[in-house]
Amino acid sequence: MEQTDSVAPTYRFAKPRRTSWWVSAVVVAVMVLGLIDFFIRGQNWQWDVVWEYLLHPDILAGLRNTIVLTVICALSGLVMGGLVAYLRMSVNPVFQAVGAVYIWFIRAIPALVLLLFIFFLSALLPQIPIGLPFLPPLASFPTNQLISQSTAAILGLTLIQGAYIGEIYRGGILSVPRGQLEAARSMGMTSWQSMRRIIAPQSIRVIIPSLGNEMITLFKNTSLVFVIGYTELLTTVQLIYGVTYQTIPLLVVACIWYLVLTSLAMVGQRQLERKYGKGFRGVTD
Repeated sequence: MEQTDSVAPTYRFAKPRRTSWWVSAVVVAVMVLGLIDFFIRGQNWQWDVVWEYLLHPDILAGLRNTIVLTVICALSGLVMGGLVAYLRMSVNPVFQAVGAVYIWFIRAIPALVLLLFIFFLSALLPQIPIGLPFLPPLASFPTNQLISQSTAAILGLTLIQGAYIGEIYRGGILSVPRGQLEAARSMGMTSWQSMRRIIAPQSIRVIIPSLGNEMITLFKNTSLVFVIGYTELLTTVQLIYGVTYQTIPLLVVACIWYLVLTSLAMVGQRQLERKYGKGFRGVTD
């Protein structure tokens, strides 16, 4: 029988067409130049007013309130998210139902409506009772004294963040193969030890990008508390241009500060991704 030598097939890969790269680069360059011309030559921007108010004491005070509110709600939202994730992943069906209903409710109600509802809770519940249902309360407290503008803002944003962060936690935990949890159990680890040593170090790589986006969204969502009169950055800007009628330049001031702080948050997120993504394919240095 005649034998023929098998020759491995050769493949030729065509070089990528770079013409489209140059065309897209030219189009983007023209658009960028147009935007630069629009920003520089547009007299209605009133850049002198922008630089005048960029470091204005009132603007900085509003910016400080925004940062403080973001930090407080971020920390409380992380804790609330952990509780929600625990409920959603519990083997107890009652806990699962409570977590699911909570997430469903927060997703369904607009953030502005929730903030307003919490702030005006005294119209529905003048006194907050402490005790068992259908029995005389052991104590009661005036709702107006407990729920101020800052309290309503923190409570509302925490409830909102808790629902979304809880789902982020759950998604990160579910991304770890169940076999690793079973292996940890076979080695005699408790549930807490398995979570701390096996599950959490692997899930955090998946959690960080979504969690970083949620923290940036929280920073921007602090502007919603203007509806309840909390004086943060956007509210301060509105108060100033309500007197000076310099609406556009003061809105530019707010945008500049939002861009600066969001950029810093993105840099921090990127550093965390690089730290916890070492050894995984697709992570660039």
